[in-house]
Amino acid sequence: MLEVTFFRDDEDRPAGIIAQGHTDFDAHGRDIVCAAVSAILQAARLGLSECAHARLEATQQPGELKLDWQERERNRESVRAIVGTAELAIEQIAARFPKHVRVKRVTPLTQRRSDDHV
Repeated sequence: MLEVTFFRDDEDRPAGIIAQGHTDFDAHGRDIVCAAVSAILQAARLGLSECAHARLEATQQPGELKLDWQERERNRESVRAIVGTAELAIEQIAARFPKHVRVKRVTPLTQRRSDDHV
């Protein structure tokens, strides 16, 4: 399962994205679900860096992509639009392929709730 987590800060602004895992929909090179999610996330990465000119911290390795941007970038309409569009698109894929893709949202409130259960 591929899990894509969208992080928001205390002011409900987009704060980062982490994608971890594999969709396992089909064989490597033939996995259309993986290709779709990857294309959306790569487009978001390019849009954030090249169109919105956001300073990104990005790490990528097989089965994992992490995108973070500085707090001062979070109020920018372009950042919100790019991340929001990526989130909506991946939600649609997850709805169509729920055994392969899961979308998760983490806010400081949900983070505190999960910390309370530890």
